[in-house]
Amino acid sequence: MEVFTLPVNTAAQKKSDDVHEEPIEKEDLASYLESLSEVPSQSTRLCGYLNKLGGKGPLKGCKTRWFVFDPRKCHLYYFRNAHDNSPLGSMDLSNAAFNYCLEAQEGTFEIKTPEKDYTLKAKNKEVMMYWLQQLQQKRWEHDDKLNHLFEGDVTTSDPQPDTPPVFKTEEETNEFLDPVKTPIGLVGEEAASLPAPLQPSTLSNISLKHLRTEIQNFGSKTVFQFYGNKPLRENRTSYEEMNQAASEMSGSPSLPKGEDTSVKECHLEVQKPPSQKSSTGGNLRNLANFLNTVPMCQERFAVKDGTSPAELNKDVLRLTRELNAQRELVKLLHRALEAAQQEKRACGSFITADDSTRLELVRHKVRQIRELENRVCSLEKERHEMEQNLKLQQTHVDELKQHVQLLMEKNHAKQEVILKLTEQMVAKETEKPEFDEVIASTLDELRTKISHMQDVQEAYNTQNKFLNSEIYQITKLWQNTRDHEKALSMKCAYLEARYCQIESKYLVMLHKLQNISGQDETCQEIVKQFIAEQLKWEIKDESNLAVGRICSEHDEYGFKLVSSPVQDQNILAKIQALERKSNNLILGQEGQEKNIQLRWENHLSSKTFGELMPSPELKNLIRNGIPKEHRRHVWRWCINRRVRHIRERYGSNRYQELLKLCKNKQQAASKQIELDLPRTLTNNTHFSSPSSKMVQMLRRMLLAYSWQNPDIGYCQGLNRLAGIALVVLQEEEDAFWCLVAIVDCIMPEDYYSKTLTGSQVDQRVFKDILSEKMPRLVSHFDQYNVDLSYVTFNWFLVVFVDSLLSDILLRVWDAFLYEGTKVIFRYALAIFRYNEEEILKLHDTLAIYDHLQCLTKNISEGKKLMHVAFVEMNPFPMRLLQNRRTVHLEKLKAELRELEKIRVEYVKDREEHKELIAVLGEDEEET
Repeated sequence: MEVFTLPVNTAAQKKSDDVHEEPIEKEDLASYLESLSEVPSQSTRLCGYLNKLGGKGPLKGCKTRWFVFDPRKCHLYYFRNAHDNSPLGSMDLSNAAFNYCLEAQEGTFEIKTPEKDYTLKAKNKEVMMYWLQQLQQKRWEHDDKLNHLFEGDVTTSDPQPDTPPVFKTEEETNEFLDPVKTPIGLVGEEAASLPAPLQPSTLSNISLKHLRTEIQNFGSKTVFQFYGNKPLRENRTSYEEMNQAASEMSGSPSLPKGEDTSVKECHLEVQKPPSQKSSTGGNLRNLANFLNTVPMCQERFAVKDGTSPAELNKDVLRLTRELNAQRELVKLLHRALEAAQQEKRACGSFITADDSTRLELVRHKVRQIRELENRVCSLEKERHEMEQNLKLQQTHVDELKQHVQLLMEKNHAKQEVILKLTEQMVAKETEKPEFDEVIASTLDELRTKISHMQDVQEAYNTQNKFLNSEIYQITKLWQNTRDHEKALSMKCAYLEARYCQIESKYLVMLHKLQNISGQDETCQEIVKQFIAEQLKWEIKDESNLAVGRICSEHDEYGFKLVSSPVQDQNILAKIQALERKSNNLILGQEGQEKNIQLRWENHLSSKTFGELMPSPELKNLIRNGIPKEHRRHVWRWCINRRVRHIRERYGSNRYQELLKLCKNKQQAASKQIELDLPRTLTNNTHFSSPSSKMVQMLRRMLLAYSWQNPDIGYCQGLNRLAGIALVVLQEEEDAFWCLVAIVDCIMPEDYYSKTLTGSQVDQRVFKDILSEKMPRLVSHFDQYNVDLSYVTFNWFLVVFVDSLLSDILLRVWDAFLYEGTKVIFRYALAIFRYNEEEILKLHDTLAIYDHLQCLTKNISEGKKLMHVAFVEMNPFPMRLLQNRRTVHLEKLKAELRELEKIRVEYVKDREEHKELIAVLGEDEEET
């Protein structure tokens, strides 16, 4: 706790004895107003809002008060607000001490007077320090003023009457703390015009102790004038204009050494009653001692003739040290004076108090003595510990000394060795002429070897130049050959692609000729013969790489390259395989696939898959398709981003817990799951056998999810979603969380519920968007009463599984896992745009339905479909999709409620009809 105190003057103490504490009576109010009226209008006062702690029991708390300092009486008056006429109370600051505690709330400080202690709180620490410095300064000015008035009445026989008395100047009071600048808007007139800071409620801010004064303040509409002076509000809200940077803090004085005795005498005089004349004598002695020190100081600073500057500097340093010592002494005496003043107050209160109070004071002193004794014991323990630490340090120092001694001995030994080696070198230098002949012969041999080596080096340099030219020529030849080979390879690939296209068209023509009815038997036989020859020609030419790999059965994920529901599968398989190979060859020559691969490598080179961040660049890469070697890792990152909150909620062992639950309990959906397992991805080799590993993993996944989400359990279509996840991710648990991400996070609510509400809503939304993007096509469908949901419902439910070719399907899933359901709408629209012209040519309902059934089988150009979905279908904002879903969901719920109402009425009528039939049957039996 930091305490700010200044010496208490006896004259000021006598002056302050006539001032009453709260509540303020009429005489005090009149004197206060009179003092305000006597102050010139140009002067300003210290004023502002502070919170004052008051009350007892449940009413105890801080209340905001307007404080105004009266410099004449050194009183601090406080009002409820700046507009009140009568003060609620005052504080006598002439004998007060100020302090604040670091552990208390910010801005809280205390004013301790002999009568009472006050706790105030400012808005912040800066405002608090400003008030403390200003109050200290005002208290010092008041004490200084009283000292002048008191000594002006005393006549002395001093021969130097013009010498001013010794008082603390404003500079001397600023020794400890830097002055705080005036807080703008928190003190003075500006604070009076603004709302009170930290203002509590009006009711709690009213002082019940001074209720009469509060009523008077409320009854006054305006501030009254006293003896024709300016309004009290102007006087009360005025404040001192600070021209300096901040107000000065009080500090310890710097006095000469000769004035120590006068300070002691002042300290003794403070303890006497103010009515005695000894205080006057003490002040005279202070003045005399000050005057006596003047010649002594002059003698000290007298410079003798012939004194050197060095001696003068020594004298200045000596005098500076003496001055600092005197200052420290004055500080100690000042603290002793403060302690004596406090002791005087304590003794005075002890004398005037009753027996119980004295007993309490004695007990308090006893407690203080015990605390001091405990403090002495603790200090003694600390001293003992310090002694032990000192012994340990001394032991350590001794060890270091021994180590230094050892190092010195080693150094001495090394010096001796150096001396011996130096002597040996000198001895050898004396024997040098004996070795001159040996050295000369050795040098001749070395010169001969150097000459030979230079000849060898020149030969090798010549050889190196030749070999470099040879390497350069061979490299140029190799580059030319490589470029020629590349050109031939591109031409071969182009011709191969062209050949595949021609062969595909030839097979299409043969297939159409075969299906034409009404032909002669001879023509049909010729067409069948051409088809058989074409198929046999492929088998015979297995050595030709361009043809031998055209009709491979499965891709790298195990999907059949072609799966057609119609007859003549071999012809259609070869047609689609040729088209796919032609497209792949063209894309390979154009460098698009290599471009995409290179972009992925560059994007992933500086980060791992766990460090991927959503960005427009990553979205564009995923839309173009993820390379096979990166697809598994990117899918896993997309899934973890969706289900991270679910996995954190259930823990890392959630899937193992669900598997244990499947073993211990029977799930109601297990029968339906067993029925759907053989129907899962029938065109994939991994699910061709019921005993295959993938089928077993799929069974466990679907059962675990039925326990993970009991509201859905199992819905037909989930088996195909889980199957695709297994094929790509390979790991059973990763595929399970992929299914959770799709059903619980990506798809809308109730998409796979018993009513399939979300799926029905998306069908209506898709029809609306299709009518906006392709109005001619929708009008064509309406003309022939074609229901699109016959085809599109399955697209949305299983995200095009078993509809699109495997390579296009996986590209759709790449974008779907990253962007969400918006991708399904984009690709569904792109499929209709891809086949729009062909559908518009059909003018029969059955033909349209047949074409829609094979709509996705005719798509082999995945790049073109992706361009239509993400470029031609723009703009496609997600907000529009959400709004449409909300509208159609409300309509669908209303329809479902109406259907439920009709069902309930039907059941009720049926029950009533059954009862009526039963009654009629009983009547017939009776008759």
